[in-house]
Amino acid sequence: MALTGRTALIAALGALLTGLLAPHRTGFLALNSLLALAILCDLALAAPVRSLRFTRSGDTSVRLGEVAHVQLVLENPSSRPLRAHLRDAWPPSSWPAPTGPAASRHRLTVPPGERRRLTTALRPTRRGDRRSERVTVRSHGPLGLAARQGHHNVPWTVRVLPPFTSRKHLPAKLARLRELDGRTSVLTRGEGTEFDSLREYVPGDDTRSIDWRATARQSAVAVRTWRPERDRRILLVLDTGRTSAGRVGDAPRLDASMDAALLLAALATRAGDRVDLLAYDRRLRASVQGRAAGDVLPALVNALATLEPELVETDARGLAATALRSAPRQSLIVLLTGLDAAAVEEGLLPVLPGLTHRHTVLLASVADPRVEEMTRSRGTLDSVYEAAAGARAQAERLRTADRLRRHGVTVVDETPGDLAPALADTYLSLKAAGRL
Repeated sequence: MALTGRTALIAALGALLTGLLAPHRTGFLALNSLLALAILCDLALAAPVRSLRFTRSGDTSVRLGEVAHVQLVLENPSSRPLRAHLRDAWPPSSWPAPTGPAASRHRLTVPPGERRRLTTALRPTRRGDRRSERVTVRSHGPLGLAARQGHHNVPWTVRVLPPFTSRKHLPAKLARLRELDGRTSVLTRGEGTEFDSLREYVPGDDTRSIDWRATARQSAVAVRTWRPERDRRILLVLDTGRTSAGRVGDAPRLDASMDAALLLAALATRAGDRVDLLAYDRRLRASVQGRAAGDVLPALVNALATLEPELVETDARGLAATALRSAPRQSLIVLLTGLDAAAVEEGLLPVLPGLTHRHTVLLASVADPRVEEMTRSRGTLDSVYEAAAGARAQAERLRTADRLRRHGVTVVDETPGDLAPALADTYLSLKAAGRL
C-alpha cells in the first residue's frame, strides 16, 4: 500500500484536530477511526496491479540522434476502474539531458475490461542496445487517499545504430565512381585494368591503347577503353584498443572510424567489390564476412552498433594474423587505427611486411583538430608553449606517417569530419590507378 500526498495532507489536518480534541477522548477516537476507514475503503476500491496485462510493439532499432517510438498496451481485466500513474523504465541514456526519465511517466484512467495504448518516445544519446527494465504502476483509489503499487517485467530492446553522418557524401563519390567506370562523359578517362570496349580514336588518346587488329578491320583507328576491375576484396580492420577510446570533440575516435568505414563500404559495394570487416584489439570483437552486396551495409551497421572501445593495448601481431586469415588472396586492407608513434613503431611496423607483401594496405587515422588550433596560438607565454606542443605533436605524426609510407602503406590522416570523404577519395584513386 502507498499513501498519497492527499493522505499526508489529511493526516496533518487530523493531527491538528487531535490537538484540539485531545480533552475529548471520544471525538479523538472517532476522527481517527473515520480516517482509517476512508483509507481502507479507498485502497479496497483501487484496481489491482497484479492482474494488469501488458504488451509491447514499436521500433526495434533507431539511428543515434533520431527518435524511436515504443508502444505499451495496458489492459485492465478487473471490475474496477484503473486510475494510475505509470513509469515505463528505460536506461538514462535513452533520452537527452533536458528531457530525462520524466519522458517515461504517464497518467491514465482505464475503465474495467478496456485497454489503453501509451507511447514512449526514445531519443538515445549513445550507441548500443537499450533495454526496458520494468513497468511500475501506482493504482489510486477514487478518493486519492491510498494506492496499490507493483511492477511488471515487459521486455523490449531498441538497438541504437551508428548515425552514419557521412552518407551525405555518397552521391558525390558515386558520381566519381561512374566517371571511372565510363558511364558518364569525362574529358580524360581513368586507366583501369579490365578491358571494357572499343571506340574510335580521338586526338589526345593514349597511343598505347590503340588496337591495331581492330583498326585493320575497319577504316578508322580503334582504341581500347578500360574500366576499374570489379569483384576486388576490401577488408576493413577496425582497431578497438585504447587509442580508439580517445575523445576528439565530443565523441571517441572509434565513432569517426566507424563512420568512415560505413561510407567506404557503401561505395565499394556499389563499385562491385566485396567488403568484409573485422574489429580487433586483443581478441576479435566483431566480424562481418561473406555477405551479399545488398546485405553488407545493414550487417555492418548492426555489428558496429554495440561495439565499444576497450582500454587495452592492441595486439598488433594478433590483428595482422587475423587479417591475413580473413584475406587469403590479394586484397585492399584498410586499417582504421591511430598514428601514435609508440603504438605504430612497437606494434604495427614489425608486422607490416607480412601484410604489404601480399596486400595493398591503407591506414586511416583520426586527427585531432584541437592540435591544429594549438599551433596557431599566440599572444601570451602560455599560448606560445601551447603552439610549440601542437607543432611537436604534428611533426611526430608526420614522421610516423612517412615511416609507414616507406613501408608501402597509403596513409590518410584527417579530422573526424574529413576522414570519411578523404578515405573514399583515396579508395577511388587506388581503383583508378589499377592498384586494387
